[in-house]
Amino acid sequence: MKKPSHECQVVVITSGKGGVGKTTTVANVSMGLANLGYKVVALDLDIGLKKLDLIMGLENRVIYDIVQVLEGECTIKQAVVKDRRNPNLYMLPAAQTRNKEDVTEEQIKKLIAELRKEFDFVLLDSPAGIEQGFRNAIAAADWAVVVTNPEISAVRDADRIIGMLESAQFNNIKLIVNRIRPEMVKDGDMLSIEDLLNHLCIDLIGIVPEDTRVVISTNTGEPIILSQNSLAGKAFSNIARRFTKEEVPFMNLEHNDSFWEKLKNMGRSVFSSKQVG
Repeated sequence: MKKPSHECQVVVITSGKGGVGKTTTVANVSMGLANLGYKVVALDLDIGLKKLDLIMGLENRVIYDIVQVLEGECTIKQAVVKDRRNPNLYMLPAAQTRNKEDVTEEQIKKLIAELRKEFDFVLLDSPAGIEQGFRNAIAAADWAVVVTNPEISAVRDADRIIGMLESAQFNNIKLIVNRIRPEMVKDGDMLSIEDLLNHLCIDLIGIVPEDTRVVISTNTGEPIILSQNSLAGKAFSNIARRFTKEEVPFMNLEHNDSFWEKLKNMGRSVFSSKQVG
């Protein structure tokens, strides 16, 4: 493995509620960063319920898992799976037959310390909820991304997760809004981006529109970011670029020109901040 060209960033991708697209986000942003030339490893920390390998289309290449690495049964190099489409991308799968309580925060910290030596980005797929798996996932992260849907229950859970991250001394927390449907927002049947930002009070790093092809992509193990004609794929590509501190305009999905001009200006101040990931 080639050593990265700059200091590694460890990013935990989390949510309060399951099913909001967190693992899909990890798979696509990881691929996006690899496509930009960064050396990336995605870790599935949802011990007992692994699925990142399926979404990335790497399940047939898995031999060892993260718990076997932590327990010394194999090395990191033996366990990481190299993506068949991009030589910059690797994945470390979760163990399906173990429990989240079988892993400690100290073990994760030690593992991440080793991965920092080899990679530009380490993306941690955190299990939903606030139990031991969540604490493991945030233990060694430099910054956090909270994924939510524009639904009341998802936003309520995201708010709780943000509070827990702040209690854990995270001062750099970003927001991804997934599965936004502009026509429903326009009709008042779905929360708007402005509503979400006013409620959650963290910086926006991505907006992903609803796209039925995402379901197909997850079933086939081909991240939607590889699709040239997908708005969701374009959105994930933009998010990956923002991970590198590049200033990328947000797609105007809601046709609220005054708000989107405000958001554009907000983005300039966000990306000039030292705390941006």
